[in-house]
Amino acid sequence: MPPRQPISVFDSHEVTNQPPPLEDYNLFDSDPVLGAAVGREGAGWAVPKLHAFGAVLGSEHIAELAEAANRHPPELRVFDRSGRRIDEVSYHPAYHELMRLAKAHEVHSIAWTAAEPGGHVAHMALEYLLIQAEAGVCCPITMTYAAVPALTHHPQADEWLRRVTAASYDSRSIPAAEKTGLTIGMAMTEKQGGSDVRSNSTKARDLGNGWFELTGHKWFCSAPMSDAFLTLANTDAGLSCFLLPRWRPDGSRNPFLIQRLKDKLGDRSNASAEIEYKQSWAELIGEEGQGVRAIIEMVHHTRLDTAVAAAGMMRAGVVQAVHHAGHRSAFQKRLIDQPLMRNVLADLVVEWVAATLLVARVARSYGEPGSEPFARIAVAIAKYWLNKRLPAHVCEALECHGGSGYVEESVMPRLYRQAPVNGIWEGSGNVICLDVLRSLEREPAAAEALFAELAAARGGDKRLDRAVARLQDELRDPAERQSRARRIAGSMAVVQQASLLVRHGPSAVADAFCASRLDNDWGGAYGTLPAGTAFEDIIRLGTLAS
Repeated sequence: MPPRQPISVFDSHEVTNQPPPLEDYNLFDSDPVLGAAVGREGAGWAVPKLHAFGAVLGSEHIAELAEAANRHPPELRVFDRSGRRIDEVSYHPAYHELMRLAKAHEVHSIAWTAAEPGGHVAHMALEYLLIQAEAGVCCPITMTYAAVPALTHHPQADEWLRRVTAASYDSRSIPAAEKTGLTIGMAMTEKQGGSDVRSNSTKARDLGNGWFELTGHKWFCSAPMSDAFLTLANTDAGLSCFLLPRWRPDGSRNPFLIQRLKDKLGDRSNASAEIEYKQSWAELIGEEGQGVRAIIEMVHHTRLDTAVAAAGMMRAGVVQAVHHAGHRSAFQKRLIDQPLMRNVLADLVVEWVAATLLVARVARSYGEPGSEPFARIAVAIAKYWLNKRLPAHVCEALECHGGSGYVEESVMPRLYRQAPVNGIWEGSGNVICLDVLRSLEREPAAAEALFAELAAARGGDKRLDRAVARLQDELRDPAERQSRARRIAGSMAVVQQASLLVRHGPSAVADAFCASRLDNDWGGAYGTLPAGTAFEDIIRLGTLAS
């Protein structure tokens, strides 16, 4: 018997039929839909900035930072080593580097500091790119962006806004006045109330000179290492809005007691906490007793980002799925050449393109003179619908990978865990749909603005014309409107997307969207587009070579 030969550990591990790594590509330059939308909606001047940001975010280095920030979640440090209470959260260095990158590229501030119109469109595009690289840092960036309207009511507004909009990330735990740049958080949710902020039980005692002492418990506070927090509490005059800093004016720590960090489904790189105010100092923002009015503009702007996040994550899922299918073979064909897979991929692309056109149009209405009624109703519609579509979209993109999409080396599990969060944040589906109804009932200008937008596409597609007529009939029916609120909001979203696609979208995508979403020739699940769809033209939009 011949002697046994040693077997190389690599002899049985030749790797074939696997996609190459998806790395070192420009997230902006490879996205023709976003590029066209940015120019059309008034932020063409931001293209050089978007090109630079897209190049950085598509690098292997950023992918490694994102993986590390999520693999090593934040840790709570209640006491220092000497036993003093500090209530601080320690983040992995990767998180700080990603935050530094986002602020340096002005994701949080460009809407407020841009010399040209279209600042909110530029912000939308930057946020859309950032969330594809790492979603967790988007939360503090969004809250800092959205806090600006509320901070304009602060007695020292100029000083706060100068540091809030600075293109600097300063992670030091020191008083705000000593820092080069600030982040702003938000703490409104209480255990007994949730979205019903008027059931707030936090108390505020007047100390004089605009300062109040707050005592209460907040069940959910995201990004607890922010430099200050917009929060709600009750004074003798009623529910009021306050800015609560981490440090008091005398340089001592403001009692901001972190009880625990939340063990969340996703968004793991970003800390979320349960906190307690115990004679914590805060400054009144706006008029006492008018807290909801003072905070509502922040909510309005965070809602924009919850819609943008859905579109950005759809783009991330499409890129991953199309890349995998383009390099993986089964049954003697590349996956991308298999008829049924082509249907799935094309349907995912259609959903992403429609979402991107919608959020870009909504972003344009922010800050556009005369567009306030449209902005208020359109952002609620987009926020609701896109986040209802997103989890199934990400799941389908994951399934395109087979088993390799289900393991943690892939980015898909992180994307899947992240998908539900924006459907909950700033109002779950029912809350948003009821807000849409209130806008229709209390603000006739909102419905008028929405239908004026739809009228611009009249005659462009008969299926769209019929869908708009059905929506008008739906809105004229007063019976049980609350129970039909989701149906109404969803219909409004779909016709708005179809209108934008018919006017501005790639013709193949517009036809596929109208044939499926409007003409009752769609199975509901992704991958059920009708025969005759221009699958190749649609899928090409999702390839990095496009």
